[in-house]
Amino acid sequence: MSLVKYGIFIKAAELSSFTSAADSLGLTQSAVSHAITSLENEFGFQLFSRTRSGISLTREGEILLPSIRKVLLDNEKVRQEAAGILGMTRGTIRVGVFTSVSKHWLPQIIQEMDQKYPHIRIRLSEGNYSEIEQGIVDGKLDCGFVNVSHSPLFEVIPLKKDRMFCIVSKKSSLYNKTSISFREIEKEPFIMPAFGGFHEVKRILAENHVQPMIRFELLEENAILAMVSHHLGISILPEMVLPSSLSPLKAVPLEKDSYRTIGLANRFSPSPAAKKFAEITKQLLIDQASFPFQD
Repeated sequence: MSLVKYGIFIKAAELSSFTSAADSLGLTQSAVSHAITSLENEFGFQLFSRTRSGISLTREGEILLPSIRKVLLDNEKVRQEAAGILGMTRGTIRVGVFTSVSKHWLPQIIQEMDQKYPHIRIRLSEGNYSEIEQGIVDGKLDCGFVNVSHSPLFEVIPLKKDRMFCIVSKKSSLYNKTSISFREIEKEPFIMPAFGGFHEVKRILAENHVQPMIRFELLEENAILAMVSHHLGISILPEMVLPSSLSPLKAVPLEKDSYRTIGLANRFSPSPAAKKFAEITKQLLIDQASFPFQD
């Protein structure tokens, strides 16, 4: 069975469209359809249901998806290890990122990777915390930045403890506070970050038995800051997402120092290219003064 057909199957499953898969892979739609039909004939059952509204994986296709994805990952790992034997580091790694990492860390990491390992291609996939974690578990990503310090599902290299602040406007009664108690947070309308899953803000509030008066839930940090600046509530955000100048808003420490831990998650058997990415990332973030590791 051809690995090319496996790649076409995975792309069609990800995009839920033969046409989109063909465009993404630089193939004709008929070539994609022929490859899928060929696989179905080899397996003896349908992989996709085809309707006027589009395609979707059959139950059998869903069962095979993780195994086929693993075959492609193992093939890429073998190719990278073979290149390593010849003294070359090459291959493709897919990295899950979120906004603050993309803004503060990625440019230097990619620049360093390009200089030291020019034959490694890096593909970035933006998502929230839960999407990145699931992508690593499912094999869609080789590694990714996450907000956990350890996990039974993948290996995590802790990189930075990012302090959390309460964001308030001048009209807030909390503006002149040197620190804000969790009881005070309960008395103000709250703009909840919608980072996906059980993220650090929800964790901090739950650990301190806080039930905020949630007025809005927003994904974009800039949108949250705009709401606060219009005096529509307060919020809690990590330091890394805040602009260099927050005026006229103010970031006030919480009464109990709270952090999110950002780490780089890798599969337990990473490819050589993924190992190099982890090495470069750890070296830059821990050794350089511009990316301090906070205890």
